[in-house]
Amino acid sequence: MDTKSNEITAIPALLDLLFLQGCIVTIEAMGCQRAIAEKLVAQGADYVLALKGNQPTLEQAVASCFVAGPEAETHRTQSDYYEQTERGHGREETRRAWISADVPTELQAAAWPGRQSIGMVEAVRTAGSKTSLEQRCYLSSLSPDAEPFAQAVRKHWGVENQLQWSLDVTFREDQSRLRTGHGAENFAVVRHIALNLLRQEPSSKSLPRKRLACALNPDYLLKVLLGVQF
Repeated sequence: MDTKSNEITAIPALLDLLFLQGCIVTIEAMGCQRAIAEKLVAQGADYVLALKGNQPTLEQAVASCFVAGPEAETHRTQSDYYEQTERGHGREETRRAWISADVPTELQAAAWPGRQSIGMVEAVRTAGSKTSLEQRCYLSSLSPDAEPFAQAVRKHWGVENQLQWSLDVTFREDQSRLRTGHGAENFAVVRHIALNLLRQEPSSKSLPRKRLACALNPDYLLKVLLGVQF
């Protein structure tokens, strides 16, 4: 984004470039803005928008329905619910999702474009003797069906973990100092291509080890580039 801009102004410009008909768009709390929700609905998309400190009144209102408060337990019981547990790499994670069309008075008055539901996702992670709990609240234009809501939130973090984290850590993208002409954009494309090629190579090596193997072994490099066995 421009140095004098921010995410709130950059997100609508990005949305104008995308064909979003029938898509579910997930955005972090910075993008939880009425104008952004209105633009998504106008483009035929649904949205799942995270609530945090930038919308403290709305976050507190939704949290009172799911997290804490005299009516939270009743509200969770009456909401649609979905649960999923995954185990691997010495860790167990259980994700629970609640979603409801029954919204508090504060949200009814706010009149968010297309808003049909509110939801909360709770993640309980256990690794060894340590257990952590994370709860996140959301506004959504989705109907109150917990499974697609939970999957949309899960896939949002999949982008963070599988793409952005890999580009930052494996390719050190954040350390790139390219500033001239279209250098930054061109190298971003090259990194994405390289990441996809490395992921398609079926061996169990980590991404850094695959990169190193490509540098040291021309046959392995060709295997990655062409997607064939030698």
